[in-house]
Amino acid sequence: MSLDIAHRHRCLEEDPAFIALHTPDVLSAFLPDATALHLEACEVDAPTTQITLRVRATQTSAPCPLCTTPARRIHSDYERTLADLPWAQYRVRLQLRVRKWCCRNRSCPRRIFTERLPTMAAPWARRTLRLAQRLVALGVALGGKAGVRLGHAWDLRVSRHTLLRLLRRQPERDAPTPQVLGVDDWALRKGHTYGTILVDLERRQPIVLLPDRTTDTVAQWLQEHPGVEGITRDRSSASAEGARQGAPAATQVADRFYLIQHLAEALTEVFTTQRTALDAVNAAARQQPVPLPDGTVAVPVPPPATPPRAQQQAAQRAAQRQATYDQVWALHRQGWTVPAIAAQVGHSRHTIERYLRLPTWPMPQHRSSYGRSVLNPSKAYLLERWNAGCRTAMQLFRELQPRGYTGSYRRVAAIASRLR
Repeated sequence: MSLDIAHRHRCLEEDPAFIALHTPDVLSAFLPDATALHLEACEVDAPTTQITLRVRATQTSAPCPLCTTPARRIHSDYERTLADLPWAQYRVRLQLRVRKWCCRNRSCPRRIFTERLPTMAAPWARRTLRLAQRLVALGVALGGKAGVRLGHAWDLRVSRHTLLRLLRRQPERDAPTPQVLGVDDWALRKGHTYGTILVDLERRQPIVLLPDRTTDTVAQWLQEHPGVEGITRDRSSASAEGARQGAPAATQVADRFYLIQHLAEALTEVFTTQRTALDAVNAAARQQPVPLPDGTVAVPVPPPATPPRAQQQAAQRAAQRQATYDQVWALHRQGWTVPAIAAQVGHSRHTIERYLRLPTWPMPQHRSSYGRSVLNPSKAYLLERWNAGCRTAMQLFRELQPRGYTGSYRRVAAIASRLR
């Protein structure tokens, strides 16, 4: 195109269709591959904010995709529609005219083939390579829904399913076998479906997500990836046995998270069960020694500990019940009837009759629930299994039944909750 700017403007004023017939050369620079394509026309649709570029391939020969023999005889042509990167707020669509070639290799089973444009689009694709790469980068950075929101802000009309599908089609990166491997479980649905996650602890990157947390799955992966020298894991027997079978020479250690977690559980158990003794030791440590006239040193005895609030409230309720009992008997001795006494003290007739059947107020008898508990014969075994790491109430209940335990699961769960 050798027309000058003035002549172009004059043609535009006389014929608006001039832009579709004589496109400026600058538009060719925006094509995906200007060396392999020729721009024939450019159409701008303002109401739909869309630009349509009509282009055709310019290569004089094409290699056969099967035998790679160059073909020079054209069989026919057809038109492909590709989506490209937007220009400002305008969507861009390429109407690409490609040709079908005849393979001249008589032994090739592919007699007719369509020319490939590897620098522009993949075979049977509906978008250009650069648009697909932009969408993949968007999906890698933000994922599905967030990628869609940012894509719409950039005038990239795409769905979250498309972004996720493009991500799944990406080849996995070849990661070297880690020397220090972290093995832990992960929940696809908590309480129902679990898998195993393997992490390269030196690079601090997840490697693979295994579909379950069985011994065979972990062992198979380790056998397929030899070279692991150290394995950090939880206290799961499946992970331990899988690591032992798949990498017998690797050193197994407990994960730092579980060490701290178990230490916190042990300290909490000690502080909870030995609270009275620890409070007494702290109180004695805070007492300053007092020198006596004979030269000896005495430590003051700490004051008695204040009973817990629950015990204070229980004592108050017991005193109120005894006061009510005394009042009922005083009114009864004065000749009051049962309904009149019930209205006076604010209790039901059944309560008044029960009080009158008791010649004296019974002293409260504190039962030792632990001493009379059906779990008392299994106390030693229960604590032994708890200290060994079995913290599941159902598992403890199943193990106690063959040993003669006849109580309910709720009692075992209550003991496990207090120990926890």
